[in-house]
Amino acid sequence: MKQTQRESLGTGCLLLMSSAVSATAANLYYNQPILPKIGAELALSSEQLGSIPAAGQIGYAAALLFLSPLGDKLPRKQLISILSVLLVLSSLVASNASSLLAMVFACFAIGLSANITQQLIPFAASLSTSETKGRVIGTLMTGLTVGILLSRTVSGFVGEQYGWRAVFIMSAALASLFGVLLYVFLPSNKPTNNMPYLKLVGSMATLVKQHAILRKSALTGALWFASFNALWATLALHVSEAPFNYNAQQAGLFGVVALAGVIGAKVSGAIVSKFGSSKMINMALVLIVVGFAVSGMFGDHLMGLIVGIILIDLGVFSAQVSNQVRVFSIDPQAQSRINGIYMLGYYLGGAFGSFAGVLSFEHFGWHGVAVFSALMVVASLVVNNRKDKGTAAQAEFNV
Repeated sequence: MKQTQRESLGTGCLLLMSSAVSATAANLYYNQPILPKIGAELALSSEQLGSIPAAGQIGYAAALLFLSPLGDKLPRKQLISILSVLLVLSSLVASNASSLLAMVFACFAIGLSANITQQLIPFAASLSTSETKGRVIGTLMTGLTVGILLSRTVSGFVGEQYGWRAVFIMSAALASLFGVLLYVFLPSNKPTNNMPYLKLVGSMATLVKQHAILRKSALTGALWFASFNALWATLALHVSEAPFNYNAQQAGLFGVVALAGVIGAKVSGAIVSKFGSSKMINMALVLIVVGFAVSGMFGDHLMGLIVGIILIDLGVFSAQVSNQVRVFSIDPQAQSRINGIYMLGYYLGGAFGSFAGVLSFEHFGWHGVAVFSALMVVASLVVNNRKDKGTAAQAEFNV
């Protein structure tokens, strides 16, 4: 069985899946840098513009609840192909949109189809062995990190040079390319779960109740991701003021600094099997707290911000890989649903962090953001070290 899995997930296939994760995740963020250009051409107010990225995020959240479970019922290769077609079509609709309604509809559909990412990650985990799971997830998270952090830079450049519609045409072209490659080269799987769809979605609540380690992992991740989003929701606001007075393009360059997260994902994936998920998460969370301490105390100095961001991103993506290794070890027959539950908690934590971070900045400035974020990480550390009762404690995997 192990030999079959290794043949199904060779180096080339893993690289393809990681690249596809990167290209797909970027779709959730392409619209952010080009919002002013969209607003100018379609004559939209600030409130109307805000509904465009919100539609994509809502679509993504809906997909976690209603599409992710299908990975445990349908062949994932087939499901990914359908989502790829949807991503191509919705990107083309966005590129030709002439009204707010069309734009919102297209971005919602883009958010739904971005569920490709959350199908590929559990697919790769199911094809890996216990010995290679950390490395496999670390590689995929490297792709995810690159996609998230560079999406705004790529979108801003293409939008500035060729117009905002070209960004969505680029998205459609990439979706077409990866859709074909994934259809040709992904291995086939045949899930044994024949549960009716509504019962399948409803079973997610049962999984939450059944697995204490899933509840712990979801809450742990939600808390640290809240701190991460608080940072990125307010960083541009902070550096736009004195003593920096940076413009939007200069502020966007901090995304390049954040690529340090790639190192965290790779290193964590390589050594998590040696130290165990829980210990790796603890070490990563301590690193994040130190990062917020540095960025808080030296936030008025460029080097202080850079060092703080590097430490935070190293810690966040290291913790994410270790946490997902733990999550994917719970129930091999329910990996898509479990991943959907975990990522939904992660997503909700991030949304809360963005909201609370902006409030903290408005009332207490950058130092308030740093304190709020550090408290969220400390809370995450407490949850991660909470002792579970009963047999669920056995799920504290050392893989």
